[in-house]
Amino acid sequence: MKPIASHQLVCTSQPLFSSQSQGWEQILVEEFHHPAGEGKILYPNEHVICLSLAPRPVRLLQIQGDKSYTGLYGKGDLAIAPAAAPFFARWDSDDRLLQIRITARFMAQVATEALGMNSDRLEVIPTFRTRDPQVEAIAMLLLTELKQENLSSRLYIDSLVNVLAVQLLRQYSASKPQLSVYEGGLPHRQLQQILDYIHAHLERDIKLADLARSIGMSQFHFSHLFKQSIGTSPYQYLLQQRIERAKELLKQTDRSIVDIAFECGFNSHSHLSKQFRQLTGMTPKSYRSD
Repeated sequence: MKPIASHQLVCTSQPLFSSQSQGWEQILVEEFHHPAGEGKILYPNEHVICLSLAPRPVRLLQIQGDKSYTGLYGKGDLAIAPAAAPFFARWDSDDRLLQIRITARFMAQVATEALGMNSDRLEVIPTFRTRDPQVEAIAMLLLTELKQENLSSRLYIDSLVNVLAVQLLRQYSASKPQLSVYEGGLPHRQLQQILDYIHAHLERDIKLADLARSIGMSQFHFSHLFKQSIGTSPYQYLLQQRIERAKELLKQTDRSIVDIAFECGFNSHSHLSKQFRQLTGMTPKSYRSD
């Protein structure tokens, strides 16, 4: 690999897209397009996933601690750097990648609550070029949401981040914990409590953590048991109920569609219209006049 000017650093590159302005908690998702160069990253309190989006394989030299790797990275290949671990990379052609930073504190919380691990002994393993279809799928869903014109539902992002954290802990931690999956759904009383809360707060940006905490359960297991109970994820159920509320207001009132959008938890007229069309096959305006 030919020498490359050392002033071309990852840390000075501006992302094409970033979740920094979207208020996502526990995670930062950014897409980068780098010319040939080199750089070093070090995040004291965040684990880092780098997923290649390069249309053509890119030759990289990577160093983490006393380990190094040289080879081609193609679309879908990923590398993982633990928090507080320096990561050096050098690449000899244009590179596109998705960088995901997930807080070590949140990973420790998921390790304790969902997997029963001792978070004080949590060790994420440095990983060079590997393939993980589940991590890649979650990463691409996050990127899709990042590129949407409308802000994503907090509940949906929270769900993706929890599944991502569990997958990282199961596959890339030194202890390789076993995931206990509970069956049978939520008890009726707890399910009714959650449904009542959602119906009473459709206009709010409901967080997965709030729902799970209200019944003393980890976010990951809550999502799993909720879906077992009613056949759909918390996010999809929330979206369905918001659309049902919008239908009622469209038919029973003459309020503007913008006002209805805000009252039902959507952040704009276009956000409501997009979701309404996906679920009903009609726009709010055509539904009102039908």
